[in-house]
Amino acid sequence: MSENRSDLPAKHPAGAHEDLHAKHPAGAHEDLTVEKVIIIGSGPAGYTAALYTSRADLEPLVFEGFQWGGLLQQTTDVENYPGYRDGVMGPEMMQELRDQAERFGTRFVTDDVTRVELSQDGSPHKVYVGDSEHLTRSVILAMGAEPKKLGVPGEDELAARGVSYCATCDAAFFRDKPTIVVGGGDTAMEDATFLAKFAKDVKVVHRRPEFRASAIMLERARATENIELLAPFTIDRFEKGDNGALARVVLTDTGDGEDRTIDIDGAFIAIGHRPNSEIVEGQVDTDEDGYVLVEGRSTRTNRVGVFAAGDLVDRTYRQAVTAAGSGCAAALDAEAYLRDKPVDAEAHWEPDLEKLEAAAERAASS
Repeated sequence: MSENRSDLPAKHPAGAHEDLHAKHPAGAHEDLTVEKVIIIGSGPAGYTAALYTSRADLEPLVFEGFQWGGLLQQTTDVENYPGYRDGVMGPEMMQELRDQAERFGTRFVTDDVTRVELSQDGSPHKVYVGDSEHLTRSVILAMGAEPKKLGVPGEDELAARGVSYCATCDAAFFRDKPTIVVGGGDTAMEDATFLAKFAKDVKVVHRRPEFRASAIMLERARATENIELLAPFTIDRFEKGDNGALARVVLTDTGDGEDRTIDIDGAFIAIGHRPNSEIVEGQVDTDEDGYVLVEGRSTRTNRVGVFAAGDLVDRTYRQAVTAAGSGCAAALDAEAYLRDKPVDAEAHWEPDLEKLEAAAERAASS
């Protein structure tokens, strides 16, 4: 369930660490320190990667973004993360993960990375925040993924108050209550089947007459007693009750245009996710949906010294605990890479070809 907990992020106001990058404008390469590792993104993957790399004395620099903490920053009760017997609030959990990484020397910049230039030959990668440039020997990408939204009235207002994007996370909160799942693919059927174990009834709403789910997933949903398939309908709007929580959904029949109102307590949106891979598009390999591709069970991308973790690569599980494990793996992969690719003590004597060419051009034109 989602909740806007703006009180917690206030502890780390944006810009609180801006001194880390404000003094390095783009182009001032000779003044830049080359970091061992830069982590882009936060959430369980980014913070776990920061914890492991900081304990390995790699002095990570984390660009956690203005929306630090990832999707769990917008989540209320988390009851399925190991170690929290009585559950924990999502923002509290993210704060604790952040604090733990900071304890071992992680440096945080609460700002968004605007672009990257990832080298192909093992030379330092470039990470930009606005006009500020940072060089690093390795990069861990942990930007996560966002659930796709319907964009209908009431959706954002009732997030954390009945509207959810994760049945695995929130189904238990709707025990013996009427619910809907929006979507027509395998994810929607899987969510509906899982939700049916808790909810009084589950109506799967799809905008087309035919569902896109595989035959086995569709038959499994149809065979579940308290699941009903509704098609073709679109969601017109969500409405709240007197208590401010979700109370009704208004559907529109795409055939005759008639509206239908259903009383519900929970709505699960299952129309897919969108990985936040825009800044590395065209530089690292991705699949057709934008998820970053890695080598086998590792976190290595096709770029030397660049690793990816969390929901940015995971289109299947998308859980906090799997993201944390992936962040750990990325940190270990980065550590191994840096260990096996030591800095050449003579490298600083090598000529900078770009500077030599620029000097030659200036001399020729003078």
